[in-house]
Amino acid sequence: MEGLKLSPDVITYNTLINGCFEAKRGSLAFELVDEMREKGVKLNEVTHNIMIKWCCKEGKMKEASEMVERMEETGFSPDCITYNTLISGFCKAGDLAEAFKTMNRMGGKGLKMDTVTLNTALHNLCREKKLSEAYELLSFANKRGYIVDEVSYGTLVVGYFKDEKSERAMKIWDEMKEKDIIPSIITYNSLIGGLCKLGKTDVAITKLNELLENGLVPDETTYNTIIHGYCWEGNVEKAFQFHNKMVEKSFKPDIYTCNILLRGLCCGGMIEKAIKLFDTWVSKGKNLDAVTYNTLITALCKEGRLEEALGLVDDMAEKKLGPDNYTFNSIIGALNDAGRTKEAEELLSIMSERNKLIQNPMVKIEDERSVVGSEGSDESDSNTVACSEQITELCGEGRYKDAMHIFTEQTEKGVSVNKSTYITLMNGLIKRRKSILKPV
Repeated sequence: MEGLKLSPDVITYNTLINGCFEAKRGSLAFELVDEMREKGVKLNEVTHNIMIKWCCKEGKMKEASEMVERMEETGFSPDCITYNTLISGFCKAGDLAEAFKTMNRMGGKGLKMDTVTLNTALHNLCREKKLSEAYELLSFANKRGYIVDEVSYGTLVVGYFKDEKSERAMKIWDEMKEKDIIPSIITYNSLIGGLCKLGKTDVAITKLNELLENGLVPDETTYNTIIHGYCWEGNVEKAFQFHNKMVEKSFKPDIYTCNILLRGLCCGGMIEKAIKLFDTWVSKGKNLDAVTYNTLITALCKEGRLEEALGLVDDMAEKKLGPDNYTFNSIIGALNDAGRTKEAEELLSIMSERNKLIQNPMVKIEDERSVVGSEGSDESDSNTVACSEQITELCGEGRYKDAMHIFTEQTEKGVSVNKSTYITLMNGLIKRRKSILKPV
């Protein structure tokens, strides 16, 4: 442009300045602002708003406020964009007092806050559990004639339910319905979830019907929440009836649905039905997760059915789903209940050492080898490899007691073993427990 003797104007500079800020090249953007001044190109409202927006994005609210002052000093009046940007910035920075002051200044100049800014402020207030202030803001917005939408009301409904203030949530819900504002699926899910937690799952069903009447499509969260609600109330039969009815209407249960139903049966003491359901899922090739296995393992352990529980642990290991600490805690608890404290202590010892290895920041965990890394010496490295190989070899021969002896002796001397050895030893101990449990 300059080569063709075409002088860049304010639009050219504003475009470049905004581009630099978006590309996180703030210093270059400010160089362009200085260049504008040098070449006699006057900054306009857009230039100031771009710089204010950048400061707000960076959380530099003091600089943003100072820019607004300079903007006014140069004869430009902050517009709706300026104030909305500032309000959003203050809300994101957690400075709600300044956000409210800015709203009042804006209102005093006859300008209106837009719905996006209002909803940002409401979201931040609810996030900080300042629900009374959020409600005041909503009332203020209604009185001033601002556009208040489903998101505005929905934010408060969700906020009150999260804070376990269901009566207030229902009041906001009723206000929203009086204004003929149709809630979104997210707000409906929050309401249904809140009602289910209160043990009012049948009432939640009426809200599901209302949702359908409004032309909204329920999602997995909607259905799972109601199924969970019935299970929470101990009404597992109704949970299955609802599940079956929804499946007929093309609802496809996910792993979360499976885990809710399985947990419902286990908590209700219906262990045989839980096993049958689990076996059905396995035969159908469902992708079960560690939660599914742990739920059933825990239930079996509580019933003293260790052999079956250990069988599932083996299954977990084969499918690379664990076992994890939750699994081992269940097994250890069952061993203690059965009076087999020595075996429980052995398993607990392995767990403790493995957790130390994972949690200690001085320990380096790799795919093939984990070495205590304070010095990283060759001697420490070779000791770890030798110890790990010895334990793995003993486990391969079924000599788990000897392997455990070596493990205890070496770890007391500060010698570590690699990650795969921990897993081998854990699984070996579980197999030994299983063989002990089998009838002679």
